[in-house]
Amino acid sequence: MPSAYLLVSHGSRDPRPDIAMQQLAKLVSQKLPNSENLVGIATLEVSIEPLHQQIQDFAQKALALGCKCLKIVPLFLVPGVHVMTDIPAEVELAQKALGQDMRIDLKPYLGSHGNLAKLLTPVMSNIKAEVSILLAHGSRRSGSQQPVETMARSLGAVTAYWSVPPSLETRVKELVVAGYLQIAILPYFLFTGGITDAIAKSIEELKLQFPEVKFQLAQPLGASAELADVIWDLATEGEKVFG
Repeated sequence: MPSAYLLVSHGSRDPRPDIAMQQLAKLVSQKLPNSENLVGIATLEVSIEPLHQQIQDFAQKALALGCKCLKIVPLFLVPGVHVMTDIPAEVELAQKALGQDMRIDLKPYLGSHGNLAKLLTPVMSNIKAEVSILLAHGSRRSGSQQPVETMARSLGAVTAYWSVPPSLETRVKELVVAGYLQIAILPYFLFTGGITDAIAKSIEELKLQFPEVKFQLAQPLGASAELADVIWDLATEGEKVFG
């Protein structure tokens, strides 16, 4: 019996992340033959319907196609409150509403996959800089920054966060004092959107503050076949999928 797959992102009023999510869902759907209808997208926030209702709606479509299992992959990069509390609660509500008809399997969040660093390695190799800053969103949940710190170490980068300390400006000031004049910023975000626009603006301000420093801003991860491979690996964790 085939499974259906639902990719859950944060959600944004900016249309660009939604377009990228649709592209990503299409790339993931190519892992299954004739199965575009079995891969859907949903958002935790900024949606007309709450997530549990979105899950139920997609599950009903999947049931009509003969699916009895719905695998949900949270496309979040850190184990913050959304991953550890909000999404599991919404999944539980959906499962109670669906009963025995559909089994929901909540998979590990995207940022837990060990191969994500490999997606950033080519980006770093194409940028000439003395030091790189891995800039993540950040979360106030205790311990949620640890995966980012681990990834930064594997990339030979230092960390900064958009919503919690240390900020990008603080980290840049430290690096300038230490003598670095070529600084690369790697946004650890899924897609281009409002926050990446704000990051670009803040870097323009840093250029004015530190005219002697050369800043280079990389692109976020984006919808790619490589990212789809990572998502598929999480979605099918511990099982063999037959096409």
